[in-house]
Amino acid sequence: MSDVYYKTVNQITNVLLFVEGVKDAAYSELVEVQLEDGRRVTGQVLDTRDGLAIVQSFGETSGMNTQQTRVRFLGTTARLNVSTDMLGRVFDGMGRPRDGGPQIYSNESLDITGAAINPYAREEPSEFIQTGISAIDGMNTLVRGQKLPIFSGSGLPHNRLAAQIARQAKLLNDSEGFGVVFAGIGINSEEANFFKREFEETGALDKSVMFLNLSSEPSMERIILPRLALTAAEYLAYSQNMHVLVILTDMTNYCESLHEISAARNEVPGRRGYPGYMYTDLATIYERAGKIHGRKGSITQLPILTMPGDDITHPIPDLTGYITEGQIVLSRDLHRKGVYPNIDVLLSLSRLMNQGIGKGRTREDHRGVADQLYAAYARGKELRSLTEIVGEEALSANDKQFLAFADKFEDGFVNQGYSEDRDIEKTLSIGWELFKDLDVREMKRLKDEHIAKYGKWDNAAK
Repeated sequence: MSDVYYKTVNQITNVLLFVEGVKDAAYSELVEVQLEDGRRVTGQVLDTRDGLAIVQSFGETSGMNTQQTRVRFLGTTARLNVSTDMLGRVFDGMGRPRDGGPQIYSNESLDITGAAINPYAREEPSEFIQTGISAIDGMNTLVRGQKLPIFSGSGLPHNRLAAQIARQAKLLNDSEGFGVVFAGIGINSEEANFFKREFEETGALDKSVMFLNLSSEPSMERIILPRLALTAAEYLAYSQNMHVLVILTDMTNYCESLHEISAARNEVPGRRGYPGYMYTDLATIYERAGKIHGRKGSITQLPILTMPGDDITHPIPDLTGYITEGQIVLSRDLHRKGVYPNIDVLLSLSRLMNQGIGKGRTREDHRGVADQLYAAYARGKELRSLTEIVGEEALSANDKQFLAFADKFEDGFVNQGYSEDRDIEKTLSIGWELFKDLDVREMKRLKDEHIAKYGKWDNAAK
């Protein structure tokens, strides 16, 4: 740690300080910024070139001036003290206790920058994580080691869905350690209180580590917070052999902070004004999920983002979709109908679903049930559009069955209570119950032996 203070700040713009005459500053090195009135603010080196260090402040820059502001380079990167004592605790966007408890004292501290898992060391994601939500477990299964984002929109109940998943998520094998790391990025006070209350009252906090950055707090903390959360998850997974589910909400706020920094640096903007390196930056977060050969633990990511203007082609969801393995899409139409969770299963996809389902993982009929539900619901939705033109009277009796199926699927399968925790057996049973109202001869995606074993028809023979 250097005792040298630099008084060569030549420019202060928004959250950035430009310090001249610095020859040995390192990328991501922590700095201490001392103001004229004695206040101290932490910062980090964002860029260094030709003796110029660009420092981003993690606090307010109001009151700083180029004449009296002093900068000290600390010679270390941001690190997080890690311990199993973190479970059951709530921290802020800089890793400081927010719950009134003591600091985490540990002999082990980890660099929060981390690194994406080496592809050679990666183990293929597998095994089922049960969320208790039929539209996910049955149709878009979450697999251990996967990164599966939730695409939402302003005003949709993604916070309730996140809290429900955090409360209900579990492994089918109870003997394996399971935990949740929750990161609230730029959320408001009402949302923060909701998450804290839900985690505390349901007991979910006992198996969780919470990091919360409020919208009223420095935006630079939003850049740090996901990395703090993933560092805690990596310690629990790879040092304590736990299987960790990381929930990050809202990644749109994270990207807006990237946008803010990019604008402050006068960088050439990319798509819709966002920095051109946003894809790479998001990848440094998402690619920290997975399983590693020789390690018992795993990290599964569930990032949540609100699509600006419900536009799924917006750079934030678009780039996220390129990096991750599918998406869960929330529907505004289903929300208007009062369906919760309002998951549009036709727009949603889990690319690793097949690796976590089937005999020995969920049940041997899982793939067939999911495919048949997709097909029947898609046909029912097509017929809805057709009836708006020709009327329901023009439909055949068979078509009317599929039209009715779409409503029953939304009301009975997708729709479930906020406190309703369905196991996979219950989810598949609901699917078979819905099939009985259709002609068994239309069940072309179900195997004959599964129809004979699980079918609800009076004569379960094709």
